[in-house]
Amino acid sequence: MKPIWIVDDDQSIRFVLEKALLREGLPTRSFTNPREVLKALDAESEGEGPQVLVSDIRMPGGSGLDLLSAIKQRMPGLPVIIMTAFSDLDSAVSAFQSGAFEYLPKPFDLPKAVELIRRAVGESQREDVAEEKMAEAPEMLGQAPAMQDVFRGIGRLAQSHVTVLITGESGSGKELVAHALHKHSPRANQPFVAINTAAIPKDLLESELFGHERGAFTGAQASRRGRFEQADGGTLFLDEIGDMPFDLQTRLLRVLSDGNFYRVGGHSAVKANVRVIAATHQDLEQRVKEGVFREDLYHRLNVIRLRLPALRERREDVPMLARYFLQRSAQQLGVEPKRIADAALERLSYFQFPGNVRQLENICHWLTVMAPAQVIEVKDLPPEVLAAGVLASSAPTQAVWANGSPQDTTQHAGEASASLAHPSATESGLGSPSLLVSPVMAKIWESGLEEEALALLNTGRTDVWDVLTRRFETSLIQAALATTRGRRIEAAQKLGIGRNTITRKIQELGIEE
Repeated sequence: MKPIWIVDDDQSIRFVLEKALLREGLPTRSFTNPREVLKALDAESEGEGPQVLVSDIRMPGGSGLDLLSAIKQRMPGLPVIIMTAFSDLDSAVSAFQSGAFEYLPKPFDLPKAVELIRRAVGESQREDVAEEKMAEAPEMLGQAPAMQDVFRGIGRLAQSHVTVLITGESGSGKELVAHALHKHSPRANQPFVAINTAAIPKDLLESELFGHERGAFTGAQASRRGRFEQADGGTLFLDEIGDMPFDLQTRLLRVLSDGNFYRVGGHSAVKANVRVIAATHQDLEQRVKEGVFREDLYHRLNVIRLRLPALRERREDVPMLARYFLQRSAQQLGVEPKRIADAALERLSYFQFPGNVRQLENICHWLTVMAPAQVIEVKDLPPEVLAAGVLASSAPTQAVWANGSPQDTTQHAGEASASLAHPSATESGLGSPSLLVSPVMAKIWESGLEEEALALLNTGRTDVWDVLTRRFETSLIQAALATTRGRRIEAAQKLGIGRNTITRKIQELGIEE
C-alpha cells in the first residue's frame, strides 16, 4: 500500500499523526516543507507516490496551497487534506478552490482526523479504479442484470444483418445500443447514419429519407441523396419510429421488403444495401390498435426486439455512471474532476430519474459547474433530487430480449429476459423479496409515514425532510446494530453502506451503541 505523506513544520503534529496512522495499519512518510515533497515526487518512479497527502497550510519555505496546486498538476486524482490553525473562511475557500479533498482545522480531534484520512484513502482507491475505467471506457456502462441481458443481446446480434427494434424510455440510451450493434458488426467500416423521424417536419421527412431529384419541389435546385443512400453498405438508425407519418410508413415498408425506393420526383429505382435499426419509446402494439401505425410494418421491424431498461430498474449502476459522467464533464469543461461522497451517491440512487441516463448525465454536468467544493455532499445535489422522497417507488417491468419472426413476434430468446426484484427490495436496498415484511405491514408503515409527514407539513415547519430522514436513519442503524450486537462493519454490510458512512452517521445522529 502506498504511504500517507504528512507535511508540517511542527514535529509534534507529524509525530502524533504518524503514530495514529501506523496503529491503523497505514504507512506514512513525513516532510517538513513543500520543497521536500516536490523533490521526493521528482525522485519517485511513475505509478509511485503517496496514497493521500496531508499538508499544513502555512510553513516556512512554502505554502500548503501552493503545494496543493503543484500536486494537482502532477497527480490530479490525489486526495489532499489541508490543515491549518487559521480556521477562517478565506483559507477554507482557497483550499477547496484549489482542489483540496477536505479542510482540517487545528487543533483537531485525532480519531476524527484518522477517520478523515481513511475516507481519503478510500476515495484514492476509487479514483484509481475510475481512471482505469475512463482509459478504456466502453460505449455503454452497466453491471445490473437487466443491462447484462442487453449486452448479451448485442453480442448475439452484432454479426447478423437482421432488422432490430430497440424499445425503451426516452433518455435510456437507445442510440448507444444502435451504435454498439453497428460498431461490432461486419458493417463497422461503413457509414452509420441516424435520423430522428419525430424531429423532422412531415413535408421534409420523405426527402430526408429517400432524397429528391432536381426540380422535384420548390427550392430543389439540385439532386440530393437521402439517408438510405448515405447509409448504403452500412446501418441506418431510425429513431422514434413510432412517430413516423402513416403515408411514409408505406414507403418504408417497401424498402424493407425489397431494398428499392424512388427519390422524390424520381422515376428510376434506387437500390440500397442497408441494415435498419429502429427505436421508439412508444408502445407500438397500442399504436397499431389505434390505427396510427401499420401492422405489417410493425411485424417487419419487430424481427428482433431489444428492450433497454429504465435507469430506475438498474439503480446499482447509478454510482458507476455518476463517477463516469463527473469525469467526462470535467474533461469537457477543462476543470478538476469532482468526487462524490457516499451519502450523496446513496441519495442520488433513490431518485426516480424520469429522464433516465441522459438526466443523470445532465445532473453530473450541473454538479461539475455548481457544486461549491471538490467533494459533492448531499446538500449540493440539485433541488429535484433533494425534494424526491427516498421511499418513492415505481413498478419495474421485465427487461426482455424478444426474438421472433415476422409471423411470430411473441417468441422470446430464453435466457435473455431478466426478472427484477419487488420494488420495495430493489429501490430501498433492503434485500431480496423473501426477506421483506408482509405487504400489509409494509403498507401500514408507509401510510403511517405519510400521515406523519402531512401532520408536520401542516404545521408550517420547513425542516420536515431533515426531521423524518434523521428519524428514519436512526431507526435503521439502531436495528442493524441490534442484529449484529454492535458490530459496525457487519451492520454496514447488512445495510449496504460503507464502513465510513455508518461511522459518520452514528456520530451525526448521536446514536448510543
